Amino acid sequence: MTQNLSQWATWREIHSQPGIWRDWGAALDVSGLRAWIAEQSFDEVWFSGAGTSAYIGDIIAAAVKGTRSVPSTDIVADPAHVLAGARPLVVSFGRSGNSTESIGTLDALDALAPNAPRLHITCNKDGALATRTSDAPTKVITLPDATHDAGFAMTSSFSTMLLTALALFDAPCDLPSRLNTLADQMDALLARIDTGPRPERAVYVGAGPLAFAAREAALKVMELSVGQMPALWDSTLGFRHGPKSFVTESTDITLFVSPHQPTRAYDDDLTDELRAQFPSANVQTVGPGGDIDVPMPFGPAWAAPLCVAVAQNRGVIWSQSLGLNVDDPFVGRSTLSRVVSGVQLYPVAS
Repeated sequence: MTQNLSQWATWREIHSQPGIWRDWGAALDVSGLRAWIAEQSFDEVWFSGAGTSAYIGDIIAAAVKGTRSVPSTDIVADPAHVLAGARPLVVSFGRSGNSTESIGTLDALDALAPNAPRLHITCNKDGALATRTSDAPTKVITLPDATHDAGFAMTSSFSTMLLTALALFDAPCDLPSRLNTLADQMDALLARIDTGPRPERAVYVGAGPLAFAAREAALKVMELSVGQMPALWDSTLGFRHGPKSFVTESTDITLFVSPHQPTRAYDDDLTDELRAQFPSANVQTVGPGGDIDVPMPFGPAWAAPLCVAVAQNRGVIWSQSLGLNVDDPFVGRSTLSRVVSGVQLYPVAS
């Protein structure tokens, strides 16, 4: 089943993440960027993006107090409501930096919050997030070219944008040392992820930041399988309130378990319950002391890329087993594309 996986750019991009992090930890000017942020005038920090880029903000906002996740899709859909009276520092994430919503968010800020400072974190040096100018204080962080994934699914782009933002907004740390440690963990993790028969459906569950890591994990499975493998995500305590009805005996259930108490106790209780109620389902834990042991010495948000990598890896394997083009699962379907397009932008009144 795992034969010739290296033919896919997506597989290679998943496995390139440790090397990217090591190099980026040594190159990123954290002190200079933190100083620039401290000089700006704003009321709160907003993390903005669409799809996977929005989930980055969800993960960070669940871990870093005083920040919010405000998807670019929300800003573009109702800019006057979202931006009314606001003076945020808007941190925009974008692999291409060219999605319609990325551009629409910049348009909305120009019209309704022209003085709000902006920090763009993007993987494409030629995209709008990297090249567009404005009168607002703006700082652009262009990630290494290797993070501009060639595959449809965001992998190294997701993890490196997330870790970059954590370096700037979480408590200060020795970033080169921290990213080296995470890279070592990822190397070890990727070497031991295995997968059995392809399940009919998948579930990813976690608490706090790991709930949104679960969201990204579920998206990877659905994208890479063109929806042939339905995937659901939820929070540990929220899962019992209806979403558990999704589970069948042939469901693959992954719980991203927390290093913190009492959160971990709730994770363990749900794990035991699911194993008792669905004895034929594959129920697996990922985290400290889990079935896939992932230590989280820096907290769950920093470990989110490691947890999501489990779904990235399996998503590629399952996609190939379905006979799909892993790097472009929607080829010939014209329903989804690597960079979202075809969205009509409407004028924003200033």
